[in-house]
Amino acid sequence: MDFRKATDELLAAVTLEDLAEATGASVQAVRQARAQEGTSAFRKPPTGWERAAAKLARRRAGKLEQLAERLEAL
Repeated sequence: MDFRKATDELLAAVTLEDLAEATGASVQAVRQARAQEGTSAFRKPPTGWERAAAKLARRRAGKLEQLAERLEAL
């Protein structure tokens, strides 16, 4: 594994698209749910967002753990 590949994996992030897909909502709905509450752009978060976000977080954590193990084995 080279520096570029390792840092690409390290710096990869969960996207709005990922969260939208996981919740079954549109990207726009997720954006609006992230808007400041009380503004005209704000909308309620998609139903089930907590479980979807937890699943994405666990998946990301697992990928980071695998990366750390591969780097330590070098």
